[in-house]
Amino acid sequence: MKYLKVEENKAYFCRLNAENAAEWVQIDLIGKDDLQALLNNAIADEFEMDPYSEETLSNKAHYIIYKNLHEKFTALLANKSRFKDESDSLYKTALEKYSIPAI
Repeated sequence: MKYLKVEENKAYFCRLNAENAAEWVQIDLIGKDDLQALLNNAIADEFEMDPYSEETLSNKAHYIIYKNLHEKFTALLANKSRFKDESDSLYKTALEKYSIPAI
């Protein structure tokens, strides 16, 4: 699913509303909760983003925000399996210790 897009010289992010319908919101209105939701989606889902350039994003604020988010999410997606493996190994002993054994 696409979560970041560029359209008509503006950048947008996808916010899922209470009915899980996608709403496209201008990137300069992004908040902490929106970033957390995007991170969760990047980890758990297929995460797509439009490429960016100064030509396609003439709004400078949108360009700066989108560029930084695009770079961070690209790095996260490139290392997604490594992050998952590290978190699994970090909590492996606790899961083994406190899990209820199967009967």
